Order: sequence, then C-alpha cells, then structure tokens
Amino acid sequence: MDLKGILSISGYSGLFKLVSQTRNGIIVESMIDKKRMQAFATSKISALEDIAIYIETGDIPLIEVFKKIFDKENGEMAISAKVPVAELKKYFGEVLPDYDRERLYVSDMKRVISWYNALNAEGAIVFEEENVEKETTIEESEANEENK
Repeated sequence: MDLKGILSISGYSGLFKLVSQTRNGIIVESMIDKKRMQAFATSKISALEDIAIYIETGDIPLIEVFKKIFDKENGEMAISAKVPVAELKKYFGEVLPDYDRERLYVSDMKRVISWYNALNAEGAIVFEEENVEKETTIEESEANEENK
C-alpha cells in the first residue's frame, strides 16, 4: 500500500488524490465522488504519508497503524468512527497498545478510523504479501551464502 498522493484538506470532508499542480495550488480529486477541485496554497493540506501517530516511545507512521488495523480486521472495515468514546479508546488500545494516551486525542482516533474505512471502501488498502516473500528470499539467500 502506498499513501503517496493521498491528501487531507482542512475544511473539506474525505480524502483527496493529488492530480496536478497549478501556479496557485494543486488540483485534487475527491476519493468519494471523484469530483475535481482546486486546493489553494493557503489551504491546510496534509499528505497521509507524512502523518505519524504518537506512541509512548516516539511515533509510528500512519501506514503502520493502517497495517495493524488491517491485520486485526482481516482486511475488512474497522469499527465506525462514531462509536462511543470509551469503545473507540478500547479499540485503539487493541490495535496500538502503546499509543500515547495524553497526546493522541479522540478526534485523532476518529480521523484515523474514518480514513482507514474510506481507503478500504475505495479498495486502496492492500498490503502485498510479495514484500514478505522477497524478504524471506533475501534472508534465505544470505543464509545460503554463509553456509558456503
């Protein structure tokens, strides 16, 4: 899975794909209804690939959090972001047991869950098993070289 080019724009609901750059900003396409619009340079735009979640020992990239949710849910949708706060905190604790309970707000949890569900509904959340196979092959190759 690659979060490159997927954006969140303050003041707009949903996620957007980067289409093109203009002199005054960028052209984005809504992942919900596929409508295109211009996002101006004055808008607060966040690339999902640059976002990290606070944990007790530092932070963890958003893609890793998505991977943990994906593994927990076996590739299915996560809980709704509109569940009661206690249930949301419990769920997040199951997914990411060492999340920083002081610096990670409920609004952040809701945003992560809603982004995950939006990307999953779009079919954009795919974690390839090829990477695992390649890593295993590399490790086996290194082990074979050591035995020679």
